[in-house]
Amino acid sequence: MSYQSLPKVELHTHIEGAAPPDLIKGLAKEKSVDLSGIFAEDGGYAYRDFWHFLEVYEAATSVLKSPTDYARLTKAVLEKCAEAGVIYLETFISPDFCGGRDVSAWRDYLAAIEDAANEAERDAGITLRGVITAVRHFGPDAARETARCAQETAGGFITGFGMGGDEKSGKQSDFAYAFDMAREAGLQLTTHAGEWNGPQEVRDALDHLKVQRIGHGVRAIEDLALIDRLIEDDITLEVCPGSNVFLGVYSDLGDHPIAKLRDKGVKVTVSTDDPPFFRTDMVKEYEDLSRQFGWDAADFQALNLAAIDAAFCDETTRTRVRKILEAQDV
Repeated sequence: MSYQSLPKVELHTHIEGAAPPDLIKGLAKEKSVDLSGIFAEDGGYAYRDFWHFLEVYEAATSVLKSPTDYARLTKAVLEKCAEAGVIYLETFISPDFCGGRDVSAWRDYLAAIEDAANEAERDAGITLRGVITAVRHFGPDAARETARCAQETAGGFITGFGMGGDEKSGKQSDFAYAFDMAREAGLQLTTHAGEWNGPQEVRDALDHLKVQRIGHGVRAIEDLALIDRLIEDDITLEVCPGSNVFLGVYSDLGDHPIAKLRDKGVKVTVSTDDPPFFRTDMVKEYEDLSRQFGWDAADFQALNLAAIDAAFCDETTRTRVRKILEAQDV
């Protein structure tokens, strides 16, 4: 069956990583920037491995230079997500790319993003919330500056704080101060962990950053005691199966632990991460998971209900989205 019309909740996307290639090509042409080396013959993004992916990602981001560019990006991303049936989306937004971590410039970028999000909610029925995100390989000092931007703009549209980037750069504990700053501002917390590094990385994130969710977290399957802790502490994993397979964390979907984690009682959700980079969207994710694990519409409804329960949003939004999900006849 096609899962296009099934309402979906997505918790783990990077706004630049969701940029349609045609948008980036158009911006590059407008700005006379040669980005031809980052595209494959079929028009998609091209890279060799995860670390080259980070370079290509930052090259694509380099043409997003103004609040207006980010407004266009937000509109394009939300249109694509809405086409795939997403009704609630959280996206990672980094002041590193939006004004160089200058609070005043960041406010301008944020206003443009929020205006585009409000327009998309009105026109396409998709709700967006922002999770301000530090970039791990930029270091702890930059993360503190990012957290300052988060403190100054927390509330309303900005509901969370997280960290992405190269998991092999530094330690989770290096960033505890930045996460403390965000927590004091009332933001909910997540971090990428247990994608490339093993289960200890997830444990470190829980111990030192005290997050409510873990981005990826799939390597937790290798540690039964950690699985018990995830269940006891009510930690939700933002799992991105297509991303993990495309980048080679797992050789194929059959080896991916999302079903095993779910069967053991861990709260898992499904997201696309950087969809055009990984040649995916939420419909493809659902179809692939259904084909591999026999999941049906009832399974995906349960996953979406778990996702909205773990979402970093206000209770009014949560209740509204839950009603839409629960109204589906599965």
